[in-house]
Amino acid sequence: MKSLFQIAFLVCATCVVSFGQIKTPAASPACKMTQTVGLTDVTIEYSRPSVKGRTIFGDLVPYDKIWRFGANQATKMSFSTDVNLGGQDLEKGTYAVLATPSKGSWNIMFYPFEASGFGGYVEKTPAATAVAKTVSMNQSVESFMITIDNLRDNSADLIIIWDKTMAMLPIKVNARDMVQANIDKVMAGPSAGDFYNAAGFYLNEGKNLDKALEWMNKSIEMGNDRFWTQRRKSEILAGLGKYREAIAAAKVSLKMATEAGNNDYVKINNNNIAKWTKM
Repeated sequence: MKSLFQIAFLVCATCVVSFGQIKTPAASPACKMTQTVGLTDVTIEYSRPSVKGRTIFGDLVPYDKIWRFGANQATKMSFSTDVNLGGQDLEKGTYAVLATPSKGSWNIMFYPFEASGFGGYVEKTPAATAVAKTVSMNQSVESFMITIDNLRDNSADLIIIWDKTMAMLPIKVNARDMVQANIDKVMAGPSAGDFYNAAGFYLNEGKNLDKALEWMNKSIEMGNDRFWTQRRKSEILAGLGKYREAIAAAKVSLKMATEAGNNDYVKINNNNIAKWTKM
């Protein structure tokens, strides 16, 4: 028979496990949102504390002191391209965001993201500090909110609202430049890599090797003259039954691979040359 101590221990252990499985609402619920501005994806992850009858700015959140910009863990923002925030350039990446509220404006600081805890950033130098103008509102907003509004092709506004205060930070992106770069690339035609990949696909599929050879030659002409390209060319030529030309291309690849110290390609080319010599 188990002792009373053992039974008590098992009951307590069961209670602890059961208690650990109970979920309750968070005081400051987590929020994650993604908004595309032009061609830039902006993702914001933060916690949303509520007013709950308290005086917020100047009391719960003191003026002129660094604030965690939400609750719980550090607020995190990610940008898929370089952006400009309130006149400050910021490289694409993920940042921890803190703020220093003052009457009339806030300093919003962006730190390269390292950890979830906000305290580790307080003594560090931010990658950028932008100034957001604030306005007072007649109506109170209960839960802290960060959103993006006033969307245009190349701009938007990062808007922060809590209680009767709204802060706004302009976001600028280079959608027009990115679109123009895409247009220039596409209209210029396929790249050397595109020709190489297309030729390799046709070789692997055993279809239209004459076109595959044309594309591989085009890739080489555009500067993609590498040992792997010459090897592919030699295999296309062999597939066409042009063994003498295939051997010549394989020898070019062999020389390049030897100079590059790539023993795998040296072996492949030597094997192919020996095989095709017997054809």
